[in-house]
Amino acid sequence: MSNITLYEIAREYRADLEKLAELDLDEQAFADTLESLGGELQVKAQNTIAFTQHLEAVCASIKEAEQKMANRRRVIEKKVERIKNYVLQVMQANDIQRIECPHFVLSIAKNPPSVLIEDERQIPQDYFTSPPPPPPHVDKALIKKAIQDGFEVPGAKLQQGVRLKIA
Repeated sequence: MSNITLYEIAREYRADLEKLAELDLDEQAFADTLESLGGELQVKAQNTIAFTQHLEAVCASIKEAEQKMANRRRVIEKKVERIKNYVLQVMQANDIQRIECPHFVLSIAKNPPSVLIEDERQIPQDYFTSPPPPPPHVDKALIKKAIQDGFEVPGAKLQQGVRLKIA
């Protein structure tokens, strides 16, 4: 594959098409010449898309690895918590308040007080908060349907974009 870019090939292809249009060729000669001009452009485009497909596969592999690592991290975090709870229970069962070693000190400490709700129905309304409602947002699906049904929606219009389809 040459070092020339797809953009440069496309620019040269358009220039060659303009030159070709000026020539007085029969239909078959024109078609043959046109096919030969597009060959390098098509190969370069195919190779470019093949590279993007490779990158997409790499992204998928990375995403899978991230999920596996996140799962592994959660398993390890739970294991750490179980081990810490085990040590706390052993210390409490043996009435040990403090253990010292050169690397750290273990001690049983009280957590700050927390509220335990026994029956939410009995709590007076003064102790409830009402979060503000979310601000209204534009419903694009509703606008699209209205325009497609023939209605005019001020400040909105349908646009038709294009995309590269790879089948």
